[in-house]
Amino acid sequence: MKKSLLLFGLLFTISAINAQIITPKFGSGIKFMGKDSSYYMKVGLRFQNLVALTWDLEDEEEGFVSDFNALALVRRSRLKFDGWAVNQRLKYKLELSLSNRDNGGGGNLDEFGNAANIILDAFVQYQFYKNFTIKFGQGKLAGNRERVISSGNLQFVDRSRLNSRFNIDRDVFIQLGNTHTLGKEFIIRTMASISLGEGKNQITGYNGGFDFTYRAEFLPFGKFESKGDYIGSSIKRETTPKLSLGVTWDNNQFAIRERGQLGDFISDANGTNFGKDLNTFFVDCMFKYQGFSFMGEYARKTTEDDDPFVFDEEGNQIGEFYTGSAINLAMGYMFENNIEFALRYTEVNADEATDEEHYTVGLNKFFVGHKLKLQIDFSYVDREDSQDFTLLRTQVDIHF
Repeated sequence: MKKSLLLFGLLFTISAINAQIITPKFGSGIKFMGKDSSYYMKVGLRFQNLVALTWDLEDEEEGFVSDFNALALVRRSRLKFDGWAVNQRLKYKLELSLSNRDNGGGGNLDEFGNAANIILDAFVQYQFYKNFTIKFGQGKLAGNRERVISSGNLQFVDRSRLNSRFNIDRDVFIQLGNTHTLGKEFIIRTMASISLGEGKNQITGYNGGFDFTYRAEFLPFGKFESKGDYIGSSIKRETTPKLSLGVTWDNNQFAIRERGQLGDFISDANGTNFGKDLNTFFVDCMFKYQGFSFMGEYARKTTEDDDPFVFDEEGNQIGEFYTGSAINLAMGYMFENNIEFALRYTEVNADEATDEEHYTVGLNKFFVGHKLKLQIDFSYVDREDSQDFTLLRTQVDIHF
């Protein structure tokens, strides 16, 4: 990690000597432009400091003290590079995670080379013909809207339970995209990609199947301001109603991880992988008008045989896919002083795991949009056949 940061520092120094450095304002990053205009790069750094307090409600008679737990940490810390090379039709993005809570990692898993997964995004995108683009590399698949929204642009302290249980996350893929406008305003976006299906930085190669992802989006009233269909809260007040509807279908053939791109690998005592086709369906929407915002999502994940359990050749259960359905509804109102009040309801109906309902109230203060903000939310979690709990979180997010 230290060697990587030193290398980036050296590259910045070399770039600065031969490039124009632009620092327009807080939150917009440090920008480099080649003297011959052959490249452009924006460098951004952000981190989130989080405090989370939980109270277990299993036995309230003993009081909250015995049921209390506290957590304080750097939730995320990111270093991001994006821009274009040669001309503006060839774009790129590289994003690194620096916090141990954020980067995940292989731990002692051979599938990840026994190393942390610090590389989140590393892709190039080329606009090869009119409104057609091709993207290659590692990044977020075109899944549910809440997952594709950057963690730095979330309406609440963190994403919902629907996302953590059902999202299709990051992978190494090749994706074809198209944007088409009908009439003056109606925008249709389509994306189709193929990936290996085992998630980011998995190095063992082909394991018996590919992952196919298809998504279509419909914006009947035209574009949102500043890409607001993928930004939580009404940071930009839309002067006219704006709506985006999205549908995603993902077919992960011979998935060998319990949640597709995420979760434990399913293998027997000899290390042989076992899998099934895993299908995920999403429907989502984003609506904004003036200070009001609403986002809704539905997710459904199933196996090819509607049986989440996996058995080895001797009939022993060796794994279980997380399948079921969920809904997530979030709404908020941004006042003129950039304080937002928000509500969220999430319901998870798992086929074999615990069903849950999450009720969340949020209060946010935006000093410089999502680039500098203070967020507080409180959740009550109702879990079937398990102990309920409450969760109080506060987080500061700063993005240079």
